[in-house]
Amino acid sequence: MIALFFYNSLSDFEMSNRLILPLSKVGINDIEIVGGKNASLGEMIQHLTHSGVDIPDGFVITSEAYREFLRFNNFEKEIANIIQTIDFNNIESLRRKGQQARLLLQNGRFPKEMSEIIIEAYTSLSKNYNQLYTDVAVRSSATAEDLPDASFAGQQETYLNIHGPATLMDSVRNCFASLFTDRAISYRHTFGYDHFSIGLSVCIQKMVRSDLGASGVAFSLDPESGFKEVVVINGSYGLGEMIVQGAVSPDEFIVFKPTLKENFVPIIEKKLGAKDKMMVYGDKTDERVRIIPTEKGAQGRFCLSDAQIIQLANWVILIEDYYTKLKGQWTPMDVEWAIDGLSNKLFIVQARPETIHSRKDIDKIIEYKMEDQNRGNKIILKGIAVGNKIACGHVNILYSLDKRVIEGKEFNAGDVLVTDMTDPDWEPIMKIASAIITNKGGRTCHAAIVARELGVPAIVGCSNATELLQEKQNITVSCAEGEEGVVYNGNINFIKEEYDLSELPAIQTPVLLNVASPSQCFKFSHLPCKGVGLAREEFIMNNYIQIHPLALLRHREMNDRELTREIEFRIAGFTSEEDFFIQKLSQGVAKIASAFYPNKVIVRFSDFKSNEYSNLLGGSHFEPKEENPMIGWRGASRYYKDTYKDAFGMECKAIKIVREKMGLDNVIVMIPFCRTVEELIKVKEVMEEFGLKRGERGLEIYLMAEIPSNIILADEFARHIDGFSIGSNDLTQLTLGIDRDSSLVAHLYDERNPAVKKMISNLIKTAKKNNVKIGICGQGPSDFSDFAQFLVQEGIDSISVTPDSFLKTVRGIKLIENVPSVTSIPG
Repeated sequence: MIALFFYNSLSDFEMSNRLILPLSKVGINDIEIVGGKNASLGEMIQHLTHSGVDIPDGFVITSEAYREFLRFNNFEKEIANIIQTIDFNNIESLRRKGQQARLLLQNGRFPKEMSEIIIEAYTSLSKNYNQLYTDVAVRSSATAEDLPDASFAGQQETYLNIHGPATLMDSVRNCFASLFTDRAISYRHTFGYDHFSIGLSVCIQKMVRSDLGASGVAFSLDPESGFKEVVVINGSYGLGEMIVQGAVSPDEFIVFKPTLKENFVPIIEKKLGAKDKMMVYGDKTDERVRIIPTEKGAQGRFCLSDAQIIQLANWVILIEDYYTKLKGQWTPMDVEWAIDGLSNKLFIVQARPETIHSRKDIDKIIEYKMEDQNRGNKIILKGIAVGNKIACGHVNILYSLDKRVIEGKEFNAGDVLVTDMTDPDWEPIMKIASAIITNKGGRTCHAAIVARELGVPAIVGCSNATELLQEKQNITVSCAEGEEGVVYNGNINFIKEEYDLSELPAIQTPVLLNVASPSQCFKFSHLPCKGVGLAREEFIMNNYIQIHPLALLRHREMNDRELTREIEFRIAGFTSEEDFFIQKLSQGVAKIASAFYPNKVIVRFSDFKSNEYSNLLGGSHFEPKEENPMIGWRGASRYYKDTYKDAFGMECKAIKIVREKMGLDNVIVMIPFCRTVEELIKVKEVMEEFGLKRGERGLEIYLMAEIPSNIILADEFARHIDGFSIGSNDLTQLTLGIDRDSSLVAHLYDERNPAVKKMISNLIKTAKKNNVKIGICGQGPSDFSDFAQFLVQEGIDSISVTPDSFLKTVRGIKLIENVPSVTSIPG
């Protein structure tokens, strides 16, 4: 901690104690004098260092010092006069007057005593590190930062790699001036805060040499959906400003909190970012920091090891748990972290409460849906979706705020802001935009954070939006289609629907979800369902892996140089082709399993047809040309075949990792398109060979009942499984002898046909007799509520439907269940 200071008299001591405080001596009750961020740092030093959380040392210049600086220079009246003349409906007026106020403060003088006290504290801090003048970060912290009705995050400045007394005092002066940035003035005006009731404190904190390591941000919840059971980490090489500014595409890691607390290693997602630039210390005396290209090899590696990811996630949980207990309510946290490249140690450099999802009523749901089913040909570009809204407007491209001055360009309310990237100075424009599109940035960059706070849909990291979009072009910006945000040409019709989950009736029949995409699962986790009745592996393989599994294992034998080059490029960051497949698949499965934990999640092994497998990269080398792939080499018949067994083995290894390494033992596996009992036995033998044995660690095996033989021989199949799940799509096709892809006989395709219903009825009875579970995961219950009601009357154990049919299905089931109405579904 900071060394003791020596004073000539008691009054000197009192003056110092009023103007500066050791960071270790401040806490959450000192917000009025040290600001929210500084109070949080001090609170953590006092209460979390004993748990192993490392926070760099430093001291705080109090808000009283800021107020004395204003009084000494007689600034209050002059600044008040400047602000009174601002036309808040005119961005240019705000900009000119804000600059005028800042220049005033930047040219102010410090009282001699104040300057001496600050420099003495800095010198003392430097001695603790055996340096004459150590490198410090100078961070501003407003005294209103923790107010529940406004977020002041990012409105004041931070200065990195500050050396020496003169540079330090200039930085402190600039921090004081940052209380009057355009965005801060506008924000206080919007929320009705007195500009002089809010003070500013400055933290002088020892730098972490992340310029030689890595840094980033972490949230103790998913910042998009608000799903509270994960830690989401963004990271890149060098100083952390690059991520906040949106100047790099960072790595992203997601860790599942419940099983992490049980000492598993639940890293349920790892995404490699471009990380093509990094901010490091400057080489010249007048250059604090500079931006350099990231070395090519480093770009292809993750910036954090698995051990560091787990350590950081554990610290974030400690911080969240501490603040939750302190405040008496769930308090998710937004944390900044850094890895020191000299010591390889992890540090927390900032932490503040998350201010968006923590205030939401989770029972109130607003959904946006696109109506045009043929909109695919209108797509202009894609990027990372922020929020879940849809908006239309005219493109307004701004490369910098200065363009409006140089060209007299106006930004009109309702325009779509299109730019390279934003910084906090853009906020007055961002709040009147209908949507925001940037070339750069990730989910935790400035544009994304502010868009969430404002409730404006944004698509970041588009790469070339400023090139593809035309000035005044009419576009639709959709963030309602998963992780990817999509920009369409023209106005696309959409609908907005609102629901209140607290009004759903209670029912006896468990309703589960069919979940296709891991990217959407957190969004659906708030639905009061009983788990997942169908998670398709092939969706993960098609969208996240995109390479034929045999091509990964044997591409070098194909003498296809282009294929090998492409595969080597795509598996960057992974130790091998097999590692790539297993990690990607296990993380996709784990993300779905975590969203609904501890409820059961039924994961179906891959069920591509040969023509679908051919479409994967390298697939043409390994797939036969079949006349009728729908009833050809698919499902179970692949798994034990010598030519495919190793590929299926990777699926088994992925499931084993999800259940045993990540601790997600709520995963049930399901075997699709299994024609005979003998085939089922062969598949189970191969599964055991690769580490999956029925009953071990509670592993359950289900059979997808989608072939008439599954129903006819249900008694025999039931001896080898724990449950049936009816696949009504294929069952209808094979019972009625209809090709469901043929438009010529489409009018005959109906799950409600008496023959199909008879099949299902018989299977339910047989399953009950054999004491195995029986559910349905086909499309029928999603499309037809009367079909769902038929299943309830037959006594089915569970019904699984698509998320958009969940509410309708629950209400339909309630109509035939004689259950007293209550406010919500249990569980």
